[in-house]
Amino acid sequence: MHTLVLGATTNPNRIAFQAIYRLVAKGYSVSAVGIREGVVAGIPIQQGTPDLEDVHTITLYLNPTRQEPYYDYILGLKPQRIIFNPGTENIHLMQLAKDAGIATEMACTLVMLATEEYAN
Repeated sequence: MHTLVLGATTNPNRIAFQAIYRLVAKGYSVSAVGIREGVVAGIPIQQGTPDLEDVHTITLYLNPTRQEPYYDYILGLKPQRIIFNPGTENIHLMQLAKDAGIATEMACTLVMLATEEYAN
């Protein structure tokens, strides 16, 4: 199951950084997009809107204002679900996703991984 971490960072104090590590440790295929390039857990952080295929889940680590430039990108990837982590809740994007047939969850990726709910 391929996951895109949108809002990735090389700052080890940020939750997005921890999410990449835990996803990789659990054996998930991960792509990362952030504002600065770098590498986390062997995963390169890409900038912009890279071409990605077969993205199952997008886990968001961008506040709603920073999500706006990515709306078309997010929806265009046609993921099966989008996880809105705490602080990223965005009713407008959730409605756009629902209209496109994409499931949305207001949840914490780290908690989902710890409780084995992520793969569900």
